[in-house]
Amino acid sequence: MGKTVSKSASSPPRSADRLSVTEARARIFADVVPVRQVERVAVRDALERVLAEDIVSAFDVPGHTNSAVDGYALAREVLAKAGRKEFSVVGAALAGRPYAGTVARGDCVQIMTGAPIPAGTDTVVLREEVEVRDSTVVIEHDEKRARNVRQAGEDLAKGQVAVTAGKRLMPAELGMLASLGYADVPVYRRARVAFFSTGDELRAVGHRLDTGQIYDSNRYTLNGLLTRLGVEIRDLGVVADEPDAMRRALADAAANADAVITTGGVSVGDADYVKETVAALGDIRFWQVAMRPGRPFVFGKLQDAAFFGLPGNPVAVMVTFYQFVQPALRYLMGETSPPLPPTFRARSINPLKTRIGRTEFIRGILGHDENGELIVRSTGGQGSGILSSMSTGDCFIVLPPESGDTEPGAIVEVQPFYGLM
Repeated sequence: MGKTVSKSASSPPRSADRLSVTEARARIFADVVPVRQVERVAVRDALERVLAEDIVSAFDVPGHTNSAVDGYALAREVLAKAGRKEFSVVGAALAGRPYAGTVARGDCVQIMTGAPIPAGTDTVVLREEVEVRDSTVVIEHDEKRARNVRQAGEDLAKGQVAVTAGKRLMPAELGMLASLGYADVPVYRRARVAFFSTGDELRAVGHRLDTGQIYDSNRYTLNGLLTRLGVEIRDLGVVADEPDAMRRALADAAANADAVITTGGVSVGDADYVKETVAALGDIRFWQVAMRPGRPFVFGKLQDAAFFGLPGNPVAVMVTFYQFVQPALRYLMGETSPPLPPTFRARSINPLKTRIGRTEFIRGILGHDENGELIVRSTGGQGSGILSSMSTGDCFIVLPPESGDTEPGAIVEVQPFYGLM
């Protein structure tokens, strides 16, 4: 796009010219450049960091074939073909103290969970399934009896990639790394994100409000959203609706961050300077998306930093962050396949109104009817300034551009907040 945007040329694009949500995401991913600087951190500190190199198992996990239960180890082929059979107990095997000898046919070894399977055995019978008689046990025939044995390498084989580069490390991955003996791992450095709010009407919490003023809630919302992502945060406060102040703030932010986020100032008002300043300092890739809330959303580049210009209304801030900014930042931090918000289907109990040609994100509340079917209802008023709808709700009801109004009982797509937030 061009480098300049004049006030007189800043009228809204026609509905047909607005990008769809899918198109907007695709353009963002095409432009965002992932961080490639690597650092090593202790496994204990690696939670939700992104792995920078494949981790290959240097040995089998588990390292030996072992018992999955407490019971008695013996050879499967000597179990009774019918009825009951008695076996002599010739020793015991514990997780840290394996049985050293070879178990003869007709004998068995008492074994604990995790203990190596003794030579001469391949099956473990559960303790509660045998009759104990002093130094012998009686086992009843059961052709369906499970082996209750974990094979060496059945979790990870020697030479197998245990965790791939680009994976966001969660508790399971930390346990896998520890099982391979890793004390520290290579991860991509954290993304650096600068953000600020715009608007002469905004005041910091703790100060008295004059007529026409409001408290700046968006920076607190963004601080929480970014903290959950694990990025390095630089809060630049509130920037006045004044061209020079906007230019200084954006230039400073871009020089010290991988991504810059603003709220407000991206519409077509006479005091909305964000868009034209970004165009003068960098490049606007697109402006406006066919969605509600969140239509006036700007994506561009400021030097090497990705720029996200979010609307000023608080619900629109959260919707655009979750749909665009969060997956983009996860990609920027090195995730090869950042998950897009998942959806599933539920039955709506409300009539839902939308406009053909745009994606609607309605705040909803999930539940079940008397038959156990998943249902969803709206939180009520859906204005983009009703932040309480994000607190009351637990999901987005996502109406696609072609849906139009829906009647009660319609099946709709639902995007739960759990896992998204």
